Amino acid sequence: MKKITLETIYSALTDYGFADEAVLMEIQNELNKGKARKDANTKAYDALHDVIVGNLGDSPCTCAELWDAIKDEATALGATKGKVQYALTHLWEDEIVKIEGTPNTYKRA
Repeated sequence: MKKITLETIYSALTDYGFADEAVLMEIQNELNKGKARKDANTKAYDALHDVIVGNLGDSPCTCAELWDAIKDEATALGATKGKVQYALTHLWEDEIVKIEGTPNTYKRA
C-alpha cells in the first residue's frame, strides 16, 4: 500500500471519530517506520558535510582522490567511500560542481 493511501485512510478514520487507539497507533507506526533511519542518515551526512566540502578546492579531483584525503576523518564518522560518492553526486549541489568525464571530477562551487 502506498504511503499516501495510508495517510488518507488515517485522516478519514480520525475525521469521522474512529476511536480504536490500537488501530490508529498501528497505522501511525507504519507511516513512521522509515523515519528513524532517514533521520540517522541525515544526521550522518550533516556531520560529513564539512569534511567533504572543506576538502574540495578550486581544482577538480576525483572521488577516489578526495577519499584518500579524507578517509581517516570520514571513517571516524562512520562514512564509506560509497557514502562520499553519494554525497558528491546527490547532496549540496549548490556547493559542489560536478565535472562530467571518465571519471567524474568535483570541485567547490
